Amino acid sequence: MLLSIVYRLVRCLFGLLAVLARSDLSKDAELLVLRHENQVLRRQLTGRLRWDHVDRLWLAALSRLVSRRRWSEVFPVTPATILRWHRDLIARKWDYASRRRPGRPSTGTSVKTLIIRMARENPAWGHRRIQGELARLGHAIAASTVWEILHAAGIEPAPRRAGPTWREFLTAQAHAIIACDFLVVETVLLKRLHVLVFIEHGTRRLHLAGVTARPTAAWAVQQARNLAMDLDDRLGTMRFLIHDRDPVFTTAFGEVFKSEGLRIVTTLPRTPRMNATCERVIGTLRRELLDRTLILGNRHLDLMLREYVTHYNGHRPHQSRQQRPPDIETQPSWDVADLRSVRRRPVVTGLINEYHRAA
Repeated sequence: MLLSIVYRLVRCLFGLLAVLARSDLSKDAELLVLRHENQVLRRQLTGRLRWDHVDRLWLAALSRLVSRRRWSEVFPVTPATILRWHRDLIARKWDYASRRRPGRPSTGTSVKTLIIRMARENPAWGHRRIQGELARLGHAIAASTVWEILHAAGIEPAPRRAGPTWREFLTAQAHAIIACDFLVVETVLLKRLHVLVFIEHGTRRLHLAGVTARPTAAWAVQQARNLAMDLDDRLGTMRFLIHDRDPVFTTAFGEVFKSEGLRIVTTLPRTPRMNATCERVIGTLRRELLDRTLILGNRHLDLMLREYVTHYNGHRPHQSRQQRPPDIETQPSWDVADLRSVRRRPVVTGLINEYHRAA
């Protein structure tokens, strides 16, 4: 800006020197003022006449060459304009907007850097997922703050998804509900595999029952028995099992759970939201794992899913559990003075990253 002012003043000064060489100095100065006024009007064809700092300096210099009696005829500036300029100077003197930022203190640079780093290293993570990962590291930060940091960095936060229609019922009965459903996976050779998954609503603990190419009723019953043995006494604390109307879920399948005191709740046709928690975890499996790799076969899928289940239950934070993983009851807290010691550990063949503090 300073160079621009100097450049324009030098141009006006050369114009003035050319006029001084002529006769009738006062008349030439008046013409120079009018010429400059015309230039200002050309720059602003509409609206109120506006003068910048260079225009004011130039008119102040020319005022020394024009008789004071002719100022009102030559200069388009009135006493009211001068008073307004003075009021603007006073308001600018007492304006502290540029000196102090209102509201809460800004987020530290190290935290912003870590948030952007997590977003770039994990394209499928949204702002709430990153908030949960920071909570695991001992740094409490609002989801809206994470959203603003990502937005300012030009990274699109993940959209917010609608909750299930059975929210009130599932919230009240979450610790007494277990749900199951089939996940269909196409291999690289277009062979279809079926995965039976169970999830506990209260703890969000995920269980992988089995993988098969031809799910039968006998196979499903055997997987139900295996799960009952793995859960042991914890299965007795539950009251409901939710599943859809797949023919594989026969009466024998239900009897395995009824013998443990559970009541079978069958969803209505074409209403996946009645089993929303299980549908959502299946969507998570697809977004974070299956949509990002090619499955070679049965053993490959089983290996990938079991490694992911270990990550899901032992590390991945969940909003319904105050950003705690299913297998962790209390969230550890650390001093957040320095988050640069955070280390990344790739899991599930490098598809997913886990963050831990350096020892």
